[in-house]
Amino acid sequence: MTAKEIHEKAFVLDSHCDTPLAIIRGQDVSKRRKLGHIDFDRLKEGGVEGVFFAAYTSNSLAPDEATRRALQLVALTHKVCDENPKKVGLATTVREARELKAQGRTAIFIGLENGSPIQKDLSLLYLFYKMGVRYMTLTHAGNNEICDSCAPKEKRWNGVSPFGVEVIREMNRLGMIIDVSHLSDEAFYDCLKYSKAPIVATHSCCRALCNHPRNMTDQMIKDLAAAGGVIQINFYSSFLDPNYSKVAGALCDEFDESLIDYQLHPRCKRRKERYEKAKEALFAVPRPSYKLLVDHIEHVIKLVGVKHVGLGSDFDGIESAPDGLEDASKFGVITQELLDRGYSQEDINLILGENFLRVFNEVENLAMK
Repeated sequence: MTAKEIHEKAFVLDSHCDTPLAIIRGQDVSKRRKLGHIDFDRLKEGGVEGVFFAAYTSNSLAPDEATRRALQLVALTHKVCDENPKKVGLATTVREARELKAQGRTAIFIGLENGSPIQKDLSLLYLFYKMGVRYMTLTHAGNNEICDSCAPKEKRWNGVSPFGVEVIREMNRLGMIIDVSHLSDEAFYDCLKYSKAPIVATHSCCRALCNHPRNMTDQMIKDLAAAGGVIQINFYSSFLDPNYSKVAGALCDEFDESLIDYQLHPRCKRRKERYEKAKEALFAVPRPSYKLLVDHIEHVIKLVGVKHVGLGSDFDGIESAPDGLEDASKFGVITQELLDRGYSQEDINLILGENFLRVFNEVENLAMK
């Protein structure tokens, strides 16, 4: 069977993208757009049957601001799905996602990236669940009321807070997946300790290949797998390649700021020129090949086997993707590379989506008991 045939038969799932941020800035994802990585047409071209749209909120927002922004992003995701019923559909279960694939439509799931919007109120967690949110990344680039982040040097809780323990138990009860991307190492281990369901890292890489605190150590990957979880490999060049990270760091910041500014004011000539200049400077730096991303996948497989790794692009939230994997239309190159490296159709199916869907099912089933 060819790579194309394998890719078409598999359920290809991307467990994390920040496309709602593009939508709230006025970008139309219902058709191919010039900016960013994802729109409904490119998802179709890339054979992506399921994708989690993450409602991201910054740790710098005040509690009420964070809640309001998260509600807006979730609402806009519902709206764009309702407006494009022939292309996509909102999914809250694995069964619904498979039904949408059978209909030729892309399943759009919702994740909440950062638990700050629930403040210290479990009823807000329940509300987001009722609105379709099926995983929550407990924090982002700062410590919050739930747990510590990997980003700041000073920690607040040295892991998960007492309220965070309550959050974990309520997420288990509801059937909401716990996402440990962005967490401190100590908070990660607290999640393993307190969660009765498998947990996931929806968009992280391997620290052994790129020494960044956002990535997971070999021991963390082993312990995650022992508890039945999965690590979904992030496509961000700086998390894949330490050499790229050293050279492109400051350029990424300028590109990100100029892109956001241009998205908000697309008719402004000065902003467009700033964006084009930042893009030219950033893309002048050689990006790692998509084959390095597959190296991260293989590293996980060598540690814990093929059943605990998948794909979480972080598209529309990253400045630079690997060479050859510039946007959602290019997902097929991963399948081809895995086939070229000798992986079977069954193994490739697991990596492309079935591993994550297994965890999703287990979390759902635990909630039903």
